[in-house]
Amino acid sequence: MTDVGATWAGTHVFGASSLRRPSSVEELQRVIRESDRVRALGTRHSFNDIADTEGELVTVVDPGGSADHGESAALGAAPVVASDRRTVEVPAGIRYGVLALALEAEGLALHNLGSLPHISVAGATATGTHGSGVGNGSLSTAVAALEFVDGRGELVRLARGDEGFEGAVVHLGALGVVTRLVLDVQPTYRVRQDVFVDLPWESVLADPEAVLSAGYSVSLFADWTGDTLKQAWVKTRLGEGEGEGEGEELPATLFGGDFFGARPSTAKVMTPAGDDVDNTTVQGGVPGSWAERLPHFRLDATPSAGDEIQSEYFVARSDATKALTAVRALASRIAPHLLVTELRSVAADELWLSPAYRRDSLAIHFTWRNEPQAVRELLPLIEQALEPFEVRPHWGKWFSLGARQIVPRYERIEDFRALAERHDPERRLRNAYLERVLGLSR
Repeated sequence: MTDVGATWAGTHVFGASSLRRPSSVEELQRVIRESDRVRALGTRHSFNDIADTEGELVTVVDPGGSADHGESAALGAAPVVASDRRTVEVPAGIRYGVLALALEAEGLALHNLGSLPHISVAGATATGTHGSGVGNGSLSTAVAALEFVDGRGELVRLARGDEGFEGAVVHLGALGVVTRLVLDVQPTYRVRQDVFVDLPWESVLADPEAVLSAGYSVSLFADWTGDTLKQAWVKTRLGEGEGEGEGEELPATLFGGDFFGARPSTAKVMTPAGDDVDNTTVQGGVPGSWAERLPHFRLDATPSAGDEIQSEYFVARSDATKALTAVRALASRIAPHLLVTELRSVAADELWLSPAYRRDSLAIHFTWRNEPQAVRELLPLIEQALEPFEVRPHWGKWFSLGARQIVPRYERIEDFRALAERHDPERRLRNAYLERVLGLSR
C-alpha cells in the first residue's frame, strides 16, 4: 500500500507509487512523457480500480475544490461562457455543483445533473453515466469539445464533427488526461421536486415507460421486498415564468396526489439508503433553480458516510419489465445486503463506449452494504439474470463481467482500440482494469 490513499468509499486502495498535481499543461505534459505508467485521478468517486496504475497518478482536481473553496480545478481559470451563450468552456477538474452555481449566476443551465453534485466534470463524462430522464442523455452528451494531453504528451483538442470525437468523450482514461471541456448550455430553468411513497411494483412493471417519463427526471427507489417500491422522486421542469408570478401557486401535489398508485409524501424524506434528510435537496413541490433541484444531494453537505459499495447495470428500456422481473426473482438474496436500489432512465447517444450507446436505457443501480464478499458473490447472479438483455455495466462501479462478455456489446470497440493506440502508442495509460474489461493489453 502506498500513501496515495483510496477511493471515496474506501472500496479500492490505490497501488500507484505517487500522486502528482501538475500546475500547468506544460508540467502535465512533462509528467506524462517521463512516466512509464500514468493515469488520471478525479474526485475518487469511482468504486473500482478504473483510475489506478502501477506507476503515477495525476490529478487536475484541487483537493479543496467545493462551493466553499471557489475554483475547484488545479488547471485553468473559471468557466468561460461563449459569446453566443450556447456553450461554456470549463477546467476539467471543476465539480458539477460549482459549475452549476456559476452558470446559474449567468442565467444559464446544463441539460441535466447527477444525483451527487460533488463529482468532477472530467471524471463523470469519461465514464458516460449520471443524469436521468427519458429524453435526457447522460452528462457526457453535453460535451461539445475536449482538450487532453495524450499518452505521447501531446496536447489534443477534438470537437463535434472531428474524426474520433464520439470515441474520445467516454474514454475511460485510455486516451489521456483531460484538461478542459466545452459543454452545451441553455437558458436557466426552474424545477419542482415531488416525492411519492409506496409505488406498486404492478404499476411499474405494467408500463415502465409511462412511470419513467412522468417527469423531466424520475428516480425510483426500491429494496426489492414486498409489493411496492419505497419512493419515487419526480423532478418536473417548469415552463418559463411558471411559479414566479406574485401570488401564483402551483398545485400542492402532482398527478392529483396519485402517482401510479403511490401517495405523496407529507414531509421531507431521506433516501431509503438512510442519508441525512438535511443533506437532500428541497422537496415538496417548491420551485427552485435546476442547480438546486436536479441533484438528490446538496453541494454544501456530505451526502453520506460513504460506508457502501455501488454497482449499476444498463439494459434497453424496452426490456425494462423483463429485466426488473428477472432481478426481483433474486430479491431474497439481494435484500439482506442492500441499502437501496435506484432505477433511472437515460436517452440513447452516439458515444462509442457509453452504456447508453444507441439504446434508450434503464439503469438499475445498487448501493450495497459494505460487505465485500457478499457483494462479490451476488454480482455474477445479477449479471446472469440480466445476460439475456445484453447488460452493460457502469464503468466506475463494481461488476464481475470481463472483456469476453463486455466487448461484444460495443460495436465500435475496435475503432476505440485504434484510437487508443493512436494517442497512446507506448501504452503508458494502460492498466489492469482496461486489460480486464476491454482487452487492451499492457
